[in-house]
Amino acid sequence: MPTFFEKRELVAPGDLLAEGDYIAGENTYKENNKIYATRIGLVEYENRKVSVVALKAFYVPRVGDMVIGKIVEVGVSGWSVDINSPYLALLKASDVMERTFNPRRDDLTSIYDVGDMIIAKITAYDRTHNPLLTVNEPGLGKITRGQIVRVTPAKIPRIIGRKGSMINMLKRETGCRITLGQNGLILISGRSLESERLAVMAIRKIEEESHTSGLTDRVAEMIRKEKERMKNE
Repeated sequence: MPTFFEKRELVAPGDLLAEGDYIAGENTYKENNKIYATRIGLVEYENRKVSVVALKAFYVPRVGDMVIGKIVEVGVSGWSVDINSPYLALLKASDVMERTFNPRRDDLTSIYDVGDMIIAKITAYDRTHNPLLTVNEPGLGKITRGQIVRVTPAKIPRIIGRKGSMINMLKRETGCRITLGQNGLILISGRSLESERLAVMAIRKIEEESHTSGLTDRVAEMIRKEKERMKNE
């Protein structure tokens, strides 16, 4: 009775998980004595039951995505980065340093240390290897100012809006620079704490009401009323 993935390995809809005398659990189905996944998630094998824990709040990496992550470990040849995914991403020292990297000579903590936040892009990923990152492009690298907001990754397209309508409105009305990570982390950098607070408030409203229509106009109106209230205080 074979299984085809390791326990807690990431699976996608249609993946064959097990064959034989198994019971189909949550987010799986059985057909012709074979059990398949119906959701993206982490596979679980418990006795004869096969289930998938759906990834609602986690990010599934894709090559080319821009992400915001936290350095969680400094290794011999690079950094491990938490990108709100089931697996840590890797940033190689050779990607960051202009000259040849020498682990005996170069102190990686002087570049990025544990707890530092970075903006990066995913350059490689498949379900058998951890995602690889790069910061070797304009606009990427260490975050030195601003606030980080975390949302469900699935809400990022709603925050962008149709043809960028929502995100452009947010930037215009709040005066903030807003960087969206596809992994659900958002960097907000404004001229004042008040403008950053306005942007955070608007993003929370979008997250809560993402299923409704006319949201861009309502969020814009909320921001304008809040700015007027602040002006009159």
